[in-house]
Amino acid sequence: MQGSLRHGCAVGGIALTERFVMKIQKSSEDYLEAMLVMREEHGFIRSIDIAEHMGVTKPSVSYATKRLREEGYITMDKDSLITLTDKGMEIARKMYVRHQMLTDFLVSLGVDEAIAKEDACKIEHDISQQTFDALCSCAEKLKEAIAS
Repeated sequence: MQGSLRHGCAVGGIALTERFVMKIQKSSEDYLEAMLVMREEHGFIRSIDIAEHMGVTKPSVSYATKRLREEGYITMDKDSLITLTDKGMEIARKMYVRHQMLTDFLVSLGVDEAIAKEDACKIEHDISQQTFDALCSCAEKLKEAIAS
């Protein structure tokens, strides 16, 4: 990942907030996170790349992008390239940061990396910001204890 995606409990030095308090489906969060990853890896976002990355069909991606566009999380240009809106980007970054931190935390506890990634994907959607912040604090204390 390029430097613009920070790993940890804050993005760009600012703690992630739940500024956009809204109901969003877990699958939508997964799509937005995948779109962010695609943008960082390729410099652009295409439906076919999302389908391959997520292991889903192109029609599934088409349905999801239609929903995300209608809800204002993404835009699509005439060439069908996808752009995350500000609110889409905020959710994508939040999910990405949560996923990375939770994966690393679980691995530090001795969980196999593949299992940790899978479990982090499940956990990232359901925990509150307070619980996430507490896990971040615990992970930092664990790193400090290991380092000393």
